[in-house]
Amino acid sequence: MSQPSQFDNVSVVKQANVYFDGKCVSHTVQFADGTKKSVGVILPATLVFNTGVPEIMEGVAGACRVRLKGETGWTAYGAGQSFNVPGNSSFEIACDEPYHYVCHFG
Repeated sequence: MSQPSQFDNVSVVKQANVYFDGKCVSHTVQFADGTKKSVGVILPATLVFNTGVPEIMEGVAGACRVRLKGETGWTAYGAGQSFNVPGNSSFEIACDEPYHYVCHFG
């Protein structure tokens, strides 16, 4: 099932979320039902993110490699592909090019 190319009828938090000295920048999108997503870009880097709640990372453009906590190998993902991250966990992400994503929480 394909994801929509835009989100309608939402609020966007103007203040950006800036992580890892600007290597990852996102904005929080709030929906009328109270759910939140973040929309952002990771610049070329290898980063480690910690999760509180489960996340689905949806690739919009670019490509990355991901290694979930406890895994030894890396898995490649590109535009149109998603990966799941358990809550209270972490993942490493390696990007050789800008990787545009939507993070779905919960």
